[in-house]
Formats: sequence, C-alpha cells, structure tokens
Amino acid sequence: MHLTPEHVRHALIAAQGLSARPEQPTRQHVLDIIRQMGVLQIDTINVVARSPYLVLWSRLGAYQPAWLDDLLAQNEIFEYWSHAASFLPIEDYPLYRRFMLDRVHTWARAHTWTETHPEIVNRVLGRIREQGEVRASDFERSDGQKGSWWNWKDEKVALEALHTSGDLMIARRHNFQRIYALRERILPDWDDAEAPTMDEAVRVLIMKSVRALGIAPKAWIADYFRLSQDRVKMVDKLADAGLLVRAQVEGWVQPAFIHPDNLALVDDVAAGRVRHTDAVLLSPFDPIVWDRKRALALFGFDYKIECYTPAPKRRYGYFTLPILWCGALIGRLDAKAHRADGIFEIKALHFEPGVALTDALVSDVADAIRRCAAWHNTPTARVALSDPADAAARFNAALA
Repeated sequence: MHLTPEHVRHALIAAQGLSARPEQPTRQHVLDIIRQMGVLQIDTINVVARSPYLVLWSRLGAYQPAWLDDLLAQNEIFEYWSHAASFLPIEDYPLYRRFMLDRVHTWARAHTWTETHPEIVNRVLGRIREQGEVRASDFERSDGQKGSWWNWKDEKVALEALHTSGDLMIARRHNFQRIYALRERILPDWDDAEAPTMDEAVRVLIMKSVRALGIAPKAWIADYFRLSQDRVKMVDKLADAGLLVRAQVEGWVQPAFIHPDNLALVDDVAAGRVRHTDAVLLSPFDPIVWDRKRALALFGFDYKIECYTPAPKRRYGYFTLPILWCGALIGRLDAKAHRADGIFEIKALHFEPGVALTDALVSDVADAIRRCAAWHNTPTARVALSDPADAAARFNAALA
C-alpha cells in the first residue's frame, strides 16, 4: 500500500467512528462506540454540552444522553484516569487495576495524601461503609473557606484520592455529580489476582491505541492512553512479532503502525473507497483533536481551548468547537446553548485561511449546526460574527 497523510486522516476519522451515523441510535450504539474509541474523556464545561455527551453526538447523532448515565449505573462502563478522567469499558478494568496496584496514574498525590491524612480517610470510609453511597456535597465544609475546583475540602480530596487508589468507584452520577461507593459493592467478585502484569497491561493499551488511531507513528501512540514514551518502546517488538503491521507514509521518516483489525479499512482508504464528505462539530476534547501536536501535523489545524485564557486574550472564543468537513478541519465556532430560550447562539464562526466557502460547504456545515442545535432543544441557530465577515450572512440565510 502506498499511503499518504490524506489516507492517514481518513483512516483516523473512520477508526474513530465518524464515518457514518446510525439512522436510529440506541443505547447499544453508545456502548459500542465507547468500546471502539477505548476511552471517552470527561469534562464538566456545559456551555454547549458536556464533552463526553458531545463526543458521542458527533458519532451517533440524536441519541439520548441518559444512555451514557445508565451504562455507568449498570456497571457496563466505569470511571478512571486514562487519557484524562474518562469513561472506560468495564472489560478494561483489569488493565487499570494494575495501574492502581502499582501506583501508576495521573494523580501522583493520591497515595501520599491518604498516607498522611489517615484520620480523614478513615472518617470518609466509615461514612461510606455506613451509608453506602456518598457525594462530596454530603460532607459540610468546616474550615470556613469557599470551595472551588482548586480549593477542595478535605473530604473531597479524600474521595478523589480513594477513587484514584481504587478503594472507591463511581457508582453513578446525578446532575453530573459523582456518587462514590466501595469497590467491593460495584465489583463484588473482583480478585486482584486477575490483574495482568504491567507489561501485559501496557501491551494491550498500545494495541488499543494503534487500533483507535487507524494508522499511527510511534510518537502518537503514548498520548492516547497517556502512557510514557518509555513504555511504548515495546511497539517495535509487537511489530517484530507480527502483532502490528509496519507501514510507510509518504513524507514520514519514521514508520507507522497498523492494527491487524484495521488492515481492511486501510486498504479501502488507500483504494479511495473510504471518503468523508459530510460535516460534523467536534468537542474540544474529541480524540481527533485532543493531541494538539497531532492535529497540527496531520490537519494543519492549530487548536487551543481558550476557556482557561483571560477573555481579552482569547482569539477565537471560550469553548470553540472544531468543524470537520470532507476529511479536513476547516474552522471552529464559539457556541452557547440557551436552553430556556431555545436559541443556539454562535458568537463567532472562524474558517481556516484558504478555505473556500463553497455552496456545498455552507450547506453541509449549516446542516451540522442545525442537527446539533436540534439535539440541544435549541432549534433557533444564528451566527453573530464570522471570519471572513461576510460568512455570517450566508450561514444565517442557510440556517433560517
């Protein structure tokens, strides 16, 4: 196969489940797409939709968000640190249990904090053993300080530390608030002897990463599940053993790797049988763009989420959604769903330099905006500002 970066783009989009939306999405589709991606990153910003729900909408269309909540409550998925805080298929729990047991995870402070605050940890665990399930809000703050994301009360820190160490799991969410329970209540039959070795866990995650990326050089593989670059060195051994397939991409110095499950897909992409022609809006935390270096190298799309940037210094907006069209990232829009008023406000719509605003592009992107607005029950969509400036009028006409 003669592969080009364009082939890599289309393979990534297809491997990520963005090739075709089901006509009538179901609860099973939600579970299937999480399994296909391997990880669904969590974020709480809610100006449009919270990221995990938006990532699923990009792939499934007008599904019921309650299905994701139900999968968690029914233990078909679980929450833990992966690419970041994430929803994960429950069958992958043994892999992450090995990281818990070996104290290899994102929040290094967890174990040291529990060891230096045993009285708080014991009090919190005692409350959970007695009560069964708790939220952080069940514990009153007693230090007189105002709570915030950066200033948790001790009980909230204890809950998060115990979740990171694996003593607690998230039983379910209510209004997106975590509800914690003892691990033995969620997984009463789990035995730590079932956890794989670290090498086995890393091997499986490398394989899953390559499969989820479609065609991947070594430099991209570690970020998907936030493995260290040192750990993914075994990718060459996996290729030597025939578990992965090496490929050469035009213009790339280093080889790329393909999971055997994707060989037919890559063959179809290389033969031109897989082309992406519609438009879809993406979450800032979608796997397509969460690796900013990969998005820049592969799509030429320089992306930064600016919600953490002071308003006067923002270039594009608070929570911009990348626009994927015909296998390219062509722009971004800063949206806000005013649910009470039924309005899907697009504060700003920006297109990349050199993108020609053809009638087909305007029609397709307007259709994606309409679908997203309808899913939010905000059927009136309108654009305030755009770059180029005359695009706003064209899109408002198309959206009318």
